Amino acid sequence: MLSISNVTVDIQGSRILNNINLSVEAGELVCLVGRNGAGKTTTFRTVMGYRKPVSGSIKLHDVDITAFPTWKIARQGIGFSPEESEVYAELTVAENIEISTWTRPEGRDAKERVEEALRVFPKLRQYLARGGAQLSGGERKMVSIARALTLDAGMLLLDEPFEGLSPAIIPVVAEGIASIRSMGKGILMAESNSYHIPDYVDRILVLERGELIFTGSLENARKDRAVMRVIAGEVNLAV
Repeated sequence: MLSISNVTVDIQGSRILNNINLSVEAGELVCLVGRNGAGKTTTFRTVMGYRKPVSGSIKLHDVDITAFPTWKIARQGIGFSPEESEVYAELTVAENIEISTWTRPEGRDAKERVEEALRVFPKLRQYLARGGAQLSGGERKMVSIARALTLDAGMLLLDEPFEGLSPAIIPVVAEGIASIRSMGKGILMAESNSYHIPDYVDRILVLERGELIFTGSLENARKDRAVMRVIAGEVNLAV
């Protein structure tokens, strides 16, 4: 579904990503793991067209989207939920979720797309009339992912979906992500905290200083002491 091939990105003369290769298939959850500053967000912003690579290509369904503007990439079927999880304060929760159907009217019926998002995060039903400025961090995160979902995207990019959330809300968001995966949508998720990686992840890719140093299962990553030193930040981690 999504294929990133030999992508290199420079920002203000500094190499941020170096020859990145990864792919995500339909119904697959792939987690891009790395410390802050490793290049995870740059990877997402490059996929979405905010950054243009020095070299390499990005394809969605075998269509080369490398040179597409951001709006066209979204219309191709990629939904992006950034780490900041910003919502429109002047809009209600319902309007924040529906807004993607206004910008991408083609595809399935708007009400069907909204209902699908609310099935993923049923907790949001009780807040539909609430203003965006009145939401907690966890509620904003759910709205941000739901808004990406109502774009009718087959591929979702979730940047740090568990960052800053209370322990009580993390399982709710994790259950929602599992539900999205079960719909057959591809998910590329970025995470800096290895303890937030869901057990149901299909593959993890470890990013360190702009280079991929590991690709494989979470189980195999936990057996690799060098990899765990990077993603857990512990020198003597028992595995």
